[in-house]
Amino acid sequence: MKKIETIWHYLLFSALEKKKFRYTQQEIARELGYSLSTVNYALNVPSKIGAIRKESKFFVVDNFQKLLYFWASQRNLFRDIVYQTYFQARVVEIEGLAPAESVYACYGAARKILGEPPADYSVAYFYASEAVLRQFQARFPANHSQPPNIFILKANHNLQEYGSVTTLPQTFVDIWNLKDWYSRDFTERLEQKINAILS
Repeated sequence: MKKIETIWHYLLFSALEKKKFRYTQQEIARELGYSLSTVNYALNVPSKIGAIRKESKFFVVDNFQKLLYFWASQRNLFRDIVYQTYFQARVVEIEGLAPAESVYACYGAARKILGEPPADYSVAYFYASEAVLRQFQARFPANHSQPPNIFILKANHNLQEYGSVTTLPQTFVDIWNLKDWYSRDFTERLEQKINAILS
């Protein structure tokens, strides 16, 4: 995931979880360990489309949905896939066998966020560091006899600070990038949860 995406993620997560919409660029740079130029670049297009409103000394997340959908349109989930394989087991069994240090993503994350998945799903996604990736490769060896049903995504340096499940906005954005027939059911339910929190 690009640095600017982690900034959008931080802003969306903070809006949902902490009801915080107002920041300074210095605050974001300090919190995420980025340069001010990176933060400014991340806010450039969102401010032009009205998702972010810049003031003289601070900025505000002015349109949550617009920023969320902008990120979804910019996200390239497949660029972050570092390993994929097929494993003969039900998806819930695969998820149960995942290393403890991995982060549930996409449909598995949505199931945990929503409590009950809106549709059956047959593929498992996880974010993992390099060390955890090696554990996945040991537990789920390379097998290309069938289309892959396990996808491992490269975790950025601060992802685990959000917990063992991707956040609500990131889960929405990641699933938005998938073309499985049931992805629409998931994004609709996740969007309903987001709207309920914001209302």
